[in-house]
Amino acid sequence: MATEKPPDPTLSVGTERSEPVRAPAAKRPSRGRSVAAVICLVLAALLTTPAAIAFWGQRTLNDTTRYVDTVAPLVSSPEVQDAIATKVTTAIEDQVDIEALLNNVFSGVITDRPRLQRLVGPLSAAINSLIDREVREFLASDEFADLWTAVNTRAQQSLQRLLKGDESGAISLQGDQVVLDLSEVINRVEQRLVDRGLTIVKNVPIPDVDKQIVVMDAPQVRQIRTVYAFANPVAQWLIVLVAGLYLAALVLARRRPRMTVIIGAVIAANALLLALALTVGRQLFIDALAGTTFGPASAVFYDTLLAYLDRGRQVLFWLGLILVAFGWFAGPNRIGTAVRTTVTGGLEGIGGALADSPVGGAGRWVAANARWLRVVIGLLGVVVLLWGNDVSLSRLFWSLALVVGLLAVVQVLVGAGKAPPPASPPIAPAGTVPSTAK
Repeated sequence: MATEKPPDPTLSVGTERSEPVRAPAAKRPSRGRSVAAVICLVLAALLTTPAAIAFWGQRTLNDTTRYVDTVAPLVSSPEVQDAIATKVTTAIEDQVDIEALLNNVFSGVITDRPRLQRLVGPLSAAINSLIDREVREFLASDEFADLWTAVNTRAQQSLQRLLKGDESGAISLQGDQVVLDLSEVINRVEQRLVDRGLTIVKNVPIPDVDKQIVVMDAPQVRQIRTVYAFANPVAQWLIVLVAGLYLAALVLARRRPRMTVIIGAVIAANALLLALALTVGRQLFIDALAGTTFGPASAVFYDTLLAYLDRGRQVLFWLGLILVAFGWFAGPNRIGTAVRTTVTGGLEGIGGALADSPVGGAGRWVAANARWLRVVIGLLGVVVLLWGNDVSLSRLFWSLALVVGLLAVVQVLVGAGKAPPPASPPIAPAGTVPSTAK
């Protein structure tokens, strides 16, 4: 009977070598997640500029208090005062022919003394100068400042009615022009002149067209009404939607530091786009009012009305740059890694030195919850930035300083929590006598 040969170890080895050992497949990130992150980023990029404009409109044009606070500085603007003074003075002088009145009053006297005719011109100029002086003194007074607030309060309410289709009020649409009614200003000036003895201007019939000042040409106002009807209900939530899209893109991203850099670049680019839109709009606004009474004041009016939006544009630009810098330092690059290691090590070293104090106990809790604490600190910075809807560069830098300071405190506490607890003194066995005892 033939004996069975034992298996050749060399063959078994060879067989084993011929079959490569398969490592367990690494779990790859979902492709759908990356696609979703890109979609959120693209949507946020497209909606950032419209959301900023909608947020400005919602907070400025729809809010009476904010609108009045926005246009309040115009009351002391020389250009605006000059435009209103010119309109009011011209409206009164066009209806009161001072020279004709003087000729009528002095008609019999001039016939007897022809030389008095020479006084009609200077007297007429003096009276017209008095009217102009009274108008400008009134515009520089506290009385006009109070009237300006009241007029603009009604103007904002009239603007809301105008956008909704009601053309009555202090601001109205006449043809293709948006006009501001100055009837109350003219009435106040006439009363001041009467009180100073110039009774000839009392009850002067001034046509309505002479009591109005063209604020802007608006051939597209009816289209704007349609846009307003659809956009106004969602305007206040659009900025929240954009922020949510950016946050979703960051959470879904496979490489979050890189996504942070991209988000920052997109926000900065939108700030530049918004600056371009404001510049173009400013020039179109000035050109539309060139040659009108309000023309010289159009630039200061535009700049003042859109000051809040321009501040928001500056905040967006600097926020974008901050995010780019933060994402770059958080990424896997040599300089960023070195900076993170140095800063983190230094802060944790400070915390380690405090491990023996009560800080150590708090540090262990912070070390266990550091991730969520950092998220809460980031949200706190957003709240500080947007509190009161008064977004500005100073508010941005204060909120940034608050976030950086709190993150540094968290890192110090993390260092205190990571430090090993102090070793307790050894306990002597029972029955032993300390060496110091004699």
